[in-house]
Amino acid sequence: MQRRNQYTEIEDFLADASFLSWVRSNVDRDHWEEWTLEDAKRAKLVETARLWVLAMKVSENSFSTATVQSALVATWNKIEKKEDAISNKPVVKLWNRNWLRSIAAVLVFGLLATWTYSHLFISNDTTQIYNELIDENNEGLVEQTNNSDKPQIITLSDGSSVLLQPKSKLSYPKTFTGTERRVYLSGEGFFEISKNPQKPFLVYANEIVTRVIGTSFKVTAYANKPNIEVLVRTGKVKIESNKAIMNNDKNEDITLLPNEAIRFTRQDLKFKKITDITKDEVLINSLSNIEQLSFDFTDIPVSQIFKTIEQAYLVNIDYPKEKLKNCHLTTSLNDQPLPEKLKIICKALGNNTNYEMNGNQIIIDSDGCN
Repeated sequence: MQRRNQYTEIEDFLADASFLSWVRSNVDRDHWEEWTLEDAKRAKLVETARLWVLAMKVSENSFSTATVQSALVATWNKIEKKEDAISNKPVVKLWNRNWLRSIAAVLVFGLLATWTYSHLFISNDTTQIYNELIDENNEGLVEQTNNSDKPQIITLSDGSSVLLQPKSKLSYPKTFTGTERRVYLSGEGFFEISKNPQKPFLVYANEIVTRVIGTSFKVTAYANKPNIEVLVRTGKVKIESNKAIMNNDKNEDITLLPNEAIRFTRQDLKFKKITDITKDEVLINSLSNIEQLSFDFTDIPVSQIFKTIEQAYLVNIDYPKEKLKNCHLTTSLNDQPLPEKLKIICKALGNNTNYEMNGNQIIIDSDGCN
């Protein structure tokens, strides 16, 4: 018997990764809709759980009460048609029943309450935290916000690079001074850090701080999301609470290795370490190209190497195809920021090969390979 046949509470659905994936991505690999429509009582429970999931991920242009009610009506109509086709009985107008109106009212109230909490309380608090952190920094920060629909490459003064996702912003100094390299993130960014043991790199993402020396990792810390996540691809990082914000005596210090992650839950202020990301469907579904592609190349055409970089960073590379068509490279570019990757390629090709990077456009100039 399927495990979901035993579900009797909303919490059962909210803890099911397959159900969450269906609601969020609208891809029904496990036939949730068919299973839901088999039973009217089950459908009511599923719809309630589904709406709670949607409420927790709703965008800033939130849906209205009328929209929610319309969605409920459409769902119940689908259930009625399903039951009618099975039993050949006259369709009962469920929507006219007072008890169903009450359920709808409760659902709407719950949705609005969840939206208010996630978008007003969480968003306002974390925005204030972000601003306070920046105000405390005296290095003269540059703030870059990605208002486009594509990731943007940011190159820092130490050679580190950040792939900043849409609706995200990063504040960083023009030149790193002092004994630490500090940046401030709100949203999502994939970091590739230049190694400097004498000058650790710190990413302040609201309630947590990620400390590294040289590695690649992703931080997801949107202001209106209930969780903050850090996922390590290469190297090693340490995660700790931002003591200036948390105001507690806990001194949590968690080390992450490659393919490990941590999830910080804002509601209860707790960390959860994930030692095998392949068993966490939410993390797996959130992986981008840069986190999955390999940068180990053995006698690979340089054109293919450029294509891999384009796919990983979502950039455009313009290079002299005819001059480089017979060029092959053997190199490992893992754990290297994008500028360093390009430097290594250009040095290996030789013959006055160099690059110029302007935003997401990269131009390679070369007389061919040695």
